[in-house]
Order: sequence, then C-alpha cells, then structure tokens
Amino acid sequence: MRVLAAMSGGVDSAVAAARAVEAGHEVVGVHLALSANPGTLRTGSRGCCSKEDAGDARRAADVLGIPFYVWDFADRFKEDVIDDFVAAYAAGETPNPCLRCNEKIKFSALADRAVALGFDAVVTGHYARLADGVLRRAVDGDKDQSYVLAVLTAEQLSRAMFPVGDTPKPRIREEAAERGLAVANKPDSHDICFIPSGDTQAFLGAKIGIRPGALLDADGTKLGDHKGVHEFTIGQRKGLGLPGPAADGKPRYVTEIDPDSGTVRVGSAKDLEVWTVLADRAIWTSGETPSGPIECVAQVRAHGGTAPAVAEADGTGLVVRLREPLTGVARGQAVVLYRPDAAAGDQVIGSGTISGTEREPHSYATELVSDTAQ
Repeated sequence: MRVLAAMSGGVDSAVAAARAVEAGHEVVGVHLALSANPGTLRTGSRGCCSKEDAGDARRAADVLGIPFYVWDFADRFKEDVIDDFVAAYAAGETPNPCLRCNEKIKFSALADRAVALGFDAVVTGHYARLADGVLRRAVDGDKDQSYVLAVLTAEQLSRAMFPVGDTPKPRIREEAAERGLAVANKPDSHDICFIPSGDTQAFLGAKIGIRPGALLDADGTKLGDHKGVHEFTIGQRKGLGLPGPAADGKPRYVTEIDPDSGTVRVGSAKDLEVWTVLADRAIWTSGETPSGPIECVAQVRAHGGTAPAVAEADGTGLVVRLREPLTGVARGQAVVLYRPDAAAGDQVIGSGTISGTEREPHSYATELVSDTAQ
C-alpha cells in the first residue's frame, strides 16, 4: 500500500514509519506544522511542534530513506483544537484537546488530503491496536491511547494504521536505537502541546479574561469569589482559594460549574458520585448503532475512571447507566465504551462527548440486560 506516515519528531512515530517501511509499504513521511509561531527548541518534555521536532522528524525520514514533507495545518489546528479548547473551558467544560486533534486534524484533515493524493492509509505512532476495523487497547496499558482514538468513525479507522500498539514502550525505544534513529531517548511530550509552559490557567486567562463569580458551598453558602469558571474542573481539589477544609475536616471538591451565572459549587467526595452519564455526538466504531441496551465498560478519562455500565443510543447521543458510581465526570470529556467480557474487554465499542450527568442510582445498578455488543 501507499501510506502517509505522520511524523511528530518523536520516537513512537519514527518507529511506526520504520515498521511500515519494513512491512513493504510505499511510505512518505509528513510533519504537521501546527503552530503559526513554532519555538526553536522544546522545553524538556513539554510542548511539541517546534522547529527541533520538525528537524528530528526529517532526520528520521532520512535514516529510513523515505520522502519527507512539512504540511502547514496551523490555521486548521487553531480553529478546530485551540479555539475549541478555549470555548469549552469558557462554557464550564473540560475538553480533551488530544482527542479533538485526532478527530479533526490527524484523521480528518490529514487523512482527507492523503486520500486525495492517492494514499491508502495514514500511519501514526499511537499506542492502540487495529484489526479488521476493530479498535483495541494497546499492549502497553500505561501508554494506551485507545481512549483518545475512540472518536474515529469506521471509515476513518479503515484508513488508519497503528504499528506500535502491539509493543511495550521500552522495547520501542530499544528498536529505535537499533535502527539508528536519534530520537530513541527523546523525552515523551506531556501536558497540552500548545501550552508549553504547562500553565493552563494562565493560557486560558489570557484568552478569556476575568469573569468573576461566586464560589459556593454545597448548601449555597458563599465561600468566596473567583476570576472565572475556566479556572475549575469537576473533581478539582487544589487551587480553590479556600481558607481551609469543610467543617468536618474533610477536603472540598468542585462538584458543579454554572457558566451562565458564573458560580462554582464545592462539596464532599460523595457529592461527586454520578450514576448516569449523558453524551452527545455518539460514534460507533463498527459504523452500526446498537438497537438496544448493551453491556459495556465505560471510561471517562484518558487514564482511569472506568466502571461496568449499560449503554443505549439516544438519537444522536448516548445514555450510559453505570453499575458503579464514578467521580470527577465533567462535561466536555469523552465517555468511551469497551466490551465487558474478559476475552475481548480491550475492544472499543463507541464513544460520545459528555453533556451531563445524573446522581441518582437506577435499576441497571443491579439488573442485567440480555443484549451485549456484537
């Protein structure tokens, strides 16, 4: 096949491209320029898309002997990822920019251009597995990225390749060194790539500005003021600006964010528990919407936050009734559904963008359903 390898300048994408070459594919490397004003150097493990990263990607392509290009996607990235990120926080949500980048940039804008140029697939260094259209968790659970890939449609998955998902990360670094790739020991990127300082609140404050509001206790008592709902996320414990713990000596957590009134409510850990997750923009990786309720395991964060559940399509959205309560579930995050059985529990069924939660237990907390995901 003729494939396009997205090369970030890191070790994972370099080895993914190398494996595609070794498999006999006709490979062309491309680095996505996502910043209008890229920095010259990365700051340790923070940020990406610097001139240094582009140079590392080019050198890896030279070692592999494949053509290499840099494509400017900065405008599209700003509109679909950065602006979306800022707007979501301003609305009291907690978005996942990596998830949106995969959906809108790497497997939409990039894949569409690749297909238009005659490529059959896009190769990336994501840690996930893909076989016969089924998206599965990576072998390396600590690096698994199936959660942020669960927004891909069946059509997008049909044009994707994830060559490193079957290998633990330490072995990927060893392989890179064996292949003579200089990025073998390059630090992984952490935090949000377009906020290299790591100070998300400062970044959002500069974009959104000060929008003062009240900080309320669970009973409605005013505890203080804040500079904007963008400074908070559901489940947050630190940085609340409170003089101390609650009267019972236990810590407080952010339990509700109301962007319209600007109020942020805090409460106990128990107040964080939710039993039902509502989501819109449902995506079923098989391309087919289940006809009834299905048993699954729901995950609400990139790492952690899982519970057995019963999910059901609701128009273009989802209703996910949890068999065990989860905490720290925020609007704007994704809820990703995996198969519940041990033999195939790493398979992604679908996903949705969380639009709301309900705290009352329901009948599915104890009752089983007959249908399961196929």
